[in-house]
Amino acid sequence: MHPERVSLIRDGPSSINDARACQAAGSDASSPEQPRTASRRDVEAGSVANRSSPPRHRHDRSRTRSRDRPLYPDCYTPRSSRRDRANDSIQTSRVRHLFKDVPIEERGISALVSSMTDMDVGKDDRYRGSGHRGGNKRRRDDEDDYHYSPGGRDRRGPQRRRYDDGPPRRRYEEPAPAKLRRMILHIASSTKLPQDEAIEIAEYLRDHFDEEDARAEFYDTLVQLIIEQPLKIPFVAAVIFYGNQVKTEIAAEAIKRAGDLLQEAVNTGQWKEFKLFMRFFACLAGLFEEDGVFAFLGQLFDTVIDLQSANENDVVGIELVKIILLTIPYAIVASGSRYHEKAQELLNNTGIVAGNMLPMESLIHTYDNENENKVIGYHSVIGLLQQQLTKESESGWDLACIPKFDPEAIQKKQSEDTLPTAPPTHAFPTFTIPSPVNPGPKPLFPEAYFSLFANHENGTVPKIDDIAASLIRDAIVDTIDQLDFNRDAAAKFLIELDSYWSLDTFAKRGTPFDKFRDVVGDKIMYKSEDMIIDAIFSQLFKLPTAEHKLVYYHSLITSCCKLAPQVIAPSLGRAIRTVYQSLYVMDLELSYRFLDWFTHHLSNFEFRWRWTEWIGELELSKLHPKKAFINAALDKEIRLSFAKRIRSTLPSEMNDLIPARLDEDNSPDFKYDNPVDVPYSAQAKTLIQQLKKKAPAEEVQETIDQIHQLATDQGVTDVLIPSTDAFVTAICRLGAKSLAHVLSCIERGKDRLLQVAGASEPARRQIVASVFEYWKDQPGVAVRIIDMLLNYTILAPMTVIQWVLGESLGAGEGLAESWVYEIVSITVAKVSSRNRQIVNSRVEKGLTQEMIDMVEGTLATDREAARELFKYIEDVLRGFAQGSSDRLIEKETNGELSKEDAEFIKSWGKRWHTVFVRKSAVEEAVVGEQAVEARIKLLAAEPDLEPEAMDTDNANGAAAEEVATNGD
Repeated sequence: MHPERVSLIRDGPSSINDARACQAAGSDASSPEQPRTASRRDVEAGSVANRSSPPRHRHDRSRTRSRDRPLYPDCYTPRSSRRDRANDSIQTSRVRHLFKDVPIEERGISALVSSMTDMDVGKDDRYRGSGHRGGNKRRRDDEDDYHYSPGGRDRRGPQRRRYDDGPPRRRYEEPAPAKLRRMILHIASSTKLPQDEAIEIAEYLRDHFDEEDARAEFYDTLVQLIIEQPLKIPFVAAVIFYGNQVKTEIAAEAIKRAGDLLQEAVNTGQWKEFKLFMRFFACLAGLFEEDGVFAFLGQLFDTVIDLQSANENDVVGIELVKIILLTIPYAIVASGSRYHEKAQELLNNTGIVAGNMLPMESLIHTYDNENENKVIGYHSVIGLLQQQLTKESESGWDLACIPKFDPEAIQKKQSEDTLPTAPPTHAFPTFTIPSPVNPGPKPLFPEAYFSLFANHENGTVPKIDDIAASLIRDAIVDTIDQLDFNRDAAAKFLIELDSYWSLDTFAKRGTPFDKFRDVVGDKIMYKSEDMIIDAIFSQLFKLPTAEHKLVYYHSLITSCCKLAPQVIAPSLGRAIRTVYQSLYVMDLELSYRFLDWFTHHLSNFEFRWRWTEWIGELELSKLHPKKAFINAALDKEIRLSFAKRIRSTLPSEMNDLIPARLDEDNSPDFKYDNPVDVPYSAQAKTLIQQLKKKAPAEEVQETIDQIHQLATDQGVTDVLIPSTDAFVTAICRLGAKSLAHVLSCIERGKDRLLQVAGASEPARRQIVASVFEYWKDQPGVAVRIIDMLLNYTILAPMTVIQWVLGESLGAGEGLAESWVYEIVSITVAKVSSRNRQIVNSRVEKGLTQEMIDMVEGTLATDREAARELFKYIEDVLRGFAQGSSDRLIEKETNGELSKEDAEFIKSWGKRWHTVFVRKSAVEEAVVGEQAVEARIKLLAAEPDLEPEAMDTDNANGAAAEEVATNGD
């Protein structure tokens, strides 16, 4: 997280207008829906008169003043504000009286403002009392001096006058730095036309350009806007474009500052920031001499050729091609027909790279390509961009969705004598691409284009072959990524998506889906809310790994729903139903991501869902993906709440899916309470008491020895198995109240558990078996306990995997259980995380040779252990996918499994196998020998850093590692 990003949102919240600025900066996710303020699109469409006024708050002076009037500073309150407060209190009391019979949850801001308007309270009415306390006093103060005359009726004696006879206080004037910051922050977010706003800002900057504070504040805010609010890049570029016409130095300084940051982004491998600054320069393409932007794009493509020649599977070159293709449309719009030939030439060159298929691409398909019922086929992002731009070039580069500005707007507005005849041009900055190219802090992979609504006949989102699909999606994703530190601010910008594109790009917000075609007619228009949900799900379902922790996307959807529920909820409901209907052909990892989001989302909205729609799936086999999803969703919901609460939200037909014994919310039964059927019951109860009283290890060992003796007498070969079962079950029983309790119990028995784990492989597996046996009705709790045992290194990853994919899997029925996938994923993620930490330690500067040898030895050992783990998983899953597993064949032959269920097991096996083959390939791409060697070469090419800078890089590496695990 960058501190300056936070300050930009906090100090100058980019909301819809100034009346909502304070709310945008610090609003809570649970705040009620705010009324939609008239946007720039409404002004252009002539519908502002039908919009409600922005909400006001009587305690906040900034919300009650016009945005064109300067705001008073906090340290100064003029005397006139006292009378304003009294008037506001009268106004408030009338509103309260008006709403006295209306429930508080229905008193919306829109109704409040509308009611205040209908009351028609004028200045004279407020001052004349109108039946409220203080009216006579106001009348005496405002009329003649009769009441204060010596012979009058006033017997109060000498009184001080309310106001001094001196001249009125000078009105507060907003400083130029603050005003420039406010103006640039709110561009394209007010009711003014963006072109007029850009000209106004440029002229105001020209008038105050000689003020160092104003100039510094403007350019600091400008570069932050480019990075943090990508949707506004064309508009801030327009400010610089018009600024070049009124004062050349405005554009020169902007180009210099942006150029310095672009060079820094190239050097450090910050490709997201690099792309955004390239977009800014592309929007200024008309200001540059000669080939300008396209000369540098050609230089970038030469770099791509070099990278591809060295390694045909290079992904940095693929990322550069994507940036080139996404920059071309903005440059074409900004420069007119000047660069059409250059663009076509560049497209001919990039087509070769965009058409290549990398080995990793076969593993990142969202849906099974062999199935015809998939929602969308596989399309690589750069391959799709190449096709879309080729089609656009054949149609004359219309690019209708990108906002356009009149380059002669200032000349038309002012007299010709005040401006130069031809605006000056600038030389395009010179940039150096380092060699070797820095791939950046995060591993790069090819991207697939995903859309839930692209193939729908209503056309609420652009078709796949339309360049608008990629341009709008890219801007939405950039906003999501760059504002990850403030999900509420990100949600606000997404809701206002339609304000940042051409007027006819989107239909009116909230247009019903079934009436969409009737409303837009023959026009090509889209639903902004559909595109928002589509883009968020594309990132939630991004393979092989998501850009951020998955919970960020969960929270972002929740924030959007709470900001505009009537707009977002219908689109979200259709997205849920679309994914649910295609679960059986969706990638298994993505289906579990969807499960986690779905249950988390319902927990934020009182677990409400139309379960009646899915009652028909209750008759399906437990191995059917839809039935498995319903069971897994209910299990997750119970973890987030409790069984009785979840049961109350379900239709009666689904009650049987939740065991009745869970309604009591008691601890699971302790099997050793039954001395008749279960041996060693007395010793197990003694172990509980000893753990509870923190008995010495010697006393515990005596009880364990008693179990060993009884087991030997009964002919048990490995006596550690029954003693371990009793000991672990006692820990689970004693810690059943909460995870904190069980963690404390593990701490008490850690030494004994470590001793057992090091003595016998069957005993190690018995630890896992005992935990899952005790929590068989709530396997999610068992997963958390096994996670703790892995953290304590009591259990080895291979031990967990062997038990889960071995005896507990049966003939493959366990592949349909969500907890099985969860425990395997957690175990694999821990192995991957450790290896990446070791690699990060190896690529630090300043290591001695002894330290290098130690790190490399550890890395080699752990890397081989990870490969063995993946190989074991793949071998087991391949047997189920191909139907060659002995257990599966035996059950199918005996008739214990129907033919349909056997096919389901094979399908589950195939989907599991694809997931872990992909995870293995990702691991090799990040911690394999070639990947580590490439990072070491890059490290050697970097200049030596100061100690403080090195510490900062280490911290960034740790943060990157945390993101890489994605919190799965």
